[in-house]
Amino acid sequence: MVKIKPFKGIRPPKAYASEVASRPYDVLNSQEAQQEAGEKSLLHIIKPEIDFTPIADEHSEKVYDKAVENFKKWQANGWLVQDREEKYYIYAQTMDGRTQYGLVACCHFEDYLSGKIKKHELTRRDKEEDRMKHVRIQNANLEPVFFSYPACKEMDEIVSKIVSTQEPEYDFTAEDGFGHTFWCIDDPETNKRITTIFEKIPALYVADGHHRTAAAALVGSEKKAANPTHTGNEEYCYFLAVIFPDNQLKIIDYNRVVKDLNGLSEDDFLKKLSDCFEIREIGETIYKPVELHNFGMYLNHKWYSLTAKPGTYNDFDPIGVLDVTILSDKILNDILGIKDLRTDKRIDFVGGIRGLEELKKRVDSGEMKVAFALYPVSMKQLIDIADSGNIMPPKTTWFEPKLRSGLIIHKLD
Repeated sequence: MVKIKPFKGIRPPKAYASEVASRPYDVLNSQEAQQEAGEKSLLHIIKPEIDFTPIADEHSEKVYDKAVENFKKWQANGWLVQDREEKYYIYAQTMDGRTQYGLVACCHFEDYLSGKIKKHELTRRDKEEDRMKHVRIQNANLEPVFFSYPACKEMDEIVSKIVSTQEPEYDFTAEDGFGHTFWCIDDPETNKRITTIFEKIPALYVADGHHRTAAAALVGSEKKAANPTHTGNEEYCYFLAVIFPDNQLKIIDYNRVVKDLNGLSEDDFLKKLSDCFEIREIGETIYKPVELHNFGMYLNHKWYSLTAKPGTYNDFDPIGVLDVTILSDKILNDILGIKDLRTDKRIDFVGGIRGLEELKKRVDSGEMKVAFALYPVSMKQLIDIADSGNIMPPKTTWFEPKLRSGLIIHKLD
């Protein structure tokens, strides 16, 4: 049973929302962020290295100082303003004609530490430390994490009533074509009811933002340790999330490209593949996997369908059933000699939002030798893995659209 609360969001006035809102810190490099950032963009706060010429080291002290300076400036200029009352918010995202509705709320750090907020990926301490520093210096969660919860009929009804009867606070389409719509829940009784509903929700699931979630929980722990009168209800105990019903979310494919064939000729590579896969040559037409345990492969200007043979996977094991596991074990490890997906420089990962044309491009350019297209993981698979306490292989899930940063911020005091 999870603990959430409404909060006094810091957010842009309606007229500035589309200018302040930005893509998240981790989907743009510094050069891309510098090109994309308008005058009011939150990128100046979450990637402040872009304000230096040349672009500064993102981990330098002057960059952290600039982040604090810019956050203060945005508030002083009225580009970010804090609400006077605690409330929940609704954030809807539209992509390819499909809309998902999330509750903007604050989650309790103890729920993450106790396992009520469940993860499916490992985190790296260096990345946690970087995110922790940003939370500490700003005393705020500048960007929300992306959570899911088991769909709840009463919550669906509350959200449906608000979005059908109330004018949205923000409603705009970003440059990537994705729609972002945002409502404030001003009714105190509705806010109170939402808190009560979530007391009966057994768990939340981290969809996207594992490092930010871990960082927020660790900062909460630090502040608890530093406060001798800690009660567990302080604002610093909570961090910013947008929580979507699991039945509204769609995971898209996360594909792989590899630099070489580990010393094998193409014929020898295909022969070794045939031990574990049924291989069908497709030709020049891009091949997208059609079901679980079916893969697309691009090699030497040709697409292939690979279907894993029975016995190469375990449908009764939440990890063994995953196509990323089959690919990692039977091809990347056994044939191509790639043992650690986190550190091996011979492999790269391509989010499905870029399309399978991107795989072809990376191979045709000579940069990569072979590409693999995967059938996407389902939300059920993600939840089964999180519930069983297992961890997915790296780069397994890709959620789209990403949450826009800058639509709402949570202060820790």
